[in-house]
Amino acid sequence: MLQKKTLLQWVTLLLCMVLLLSACGNDNNATENNSSNVNTQTEDTASSNEQAAEEDAAEDADQATAYPLTVTDITGQEVVIEQQPEAIVSLVPSETEIAFAVGAGDIVVGVDEFSNYPEETANIAKVGDMSTNIEAVVALNPDLVLANDGMNTEAIGKLRELGITVYSSNPVTYDETVAHIEQVGVLLNKQAEAQAVADHMKQVKADIQAKVADADKRNVYLEFSPGWTVGNATFLDDLVTIAGGINIAAEQPGWYEIDGEAIIAKNPDVIIFPDFGEEQSSILAGIMSRPGWDVVDAVKNDRLVMVNNDPLVRVGPRLVDGLQDIAAAIHPELFN
Repeated sequence: MLQKKTLLQWVTLLLCMVLLLSACGNDNNATENNSSNVNTQTEDTASSNEQAAEEDAAEDADQATAYPLTVTDITGQEVVIEQQPEAIVSLVPSETEIAFAVGAGDIVVGVDEFSNYPEETANIAKVGDMSTNIEAVVALNPDLVLANDGMNTEAIGKLRELGITVYSSNPVTYDETVAHIEQVGVLLNKQAEAQAVADHMKQVKADIQAKVADADKRNVYLEFSPGWTVGNATFLDDLVTIAGGINIAAEQPGWYEIDGEAIIAKNPDVIIFPDFGEEQSSILAGIMSRPGWDVVDAVKNDRLVMVNNDPLVRVGPRLVDGLQDIAAAIHPELFN
């Protein structure tokens, strides 16, 4: 009887040992499997990160400008830029603002006298006003000069005769301005920065168009110089149209002197004029003193709106601010 009991105890002890060893084996296998899973996940994550980095690098490479770069500007001139510019001169405020907006402000070595934005322009060498100082530009030894064909025609020709690389533009609509900013991004190898500016301008335009889509179109009179208005084929006319207005002076192109009687007959709902920083606006004073203008709806209803001047007379990145001002002037109920 004792032997049977002893045998039973040994069998029980042996079973316990087998179960214990089995459990330890399972734990070890689980640990090994977990370790394997972790290693696999780590390798997968590293592989994904590496692939993402490679894709980003490939995208950056796709965006990067390949020099020498050959482009044709608004004058039909084939412009060759041998290498990424390290020193540029701007002959008009709009080009200055574009250069800074796309992140190339640090390579702007010369600007015109009217370039006053951003504030960093105050410390940059000046190369003349409407009449460019050719000698001053040459002395700065720029890799590239940015100019406007409508304002710098003579200077462009002289600089090219001296072997200076000049890229000229002349956008006359909002969309052309956006496209020009993108192009400057390519010239300066600042595509991503230029695209961000362009995308913002496109989005603001789309938002404004959506808001005014069902609104009544209002007759608008623009006076941005005393006694002068703005007709078709101009960016100001384009902005009025985008903002849900009708430019009553659009039957003629460009800027021209007004016919006071014709303005009265067209009876604008809104009159828009610029802020020149005067204590009393000379344009507003002129409008209010004109015989017969007191019967115009805009005058009777006090719809004479002063807007910030510079963003509306420069075909650069701040044209988006001008568009917003025009929209608010025409449809204050939608934008104020």
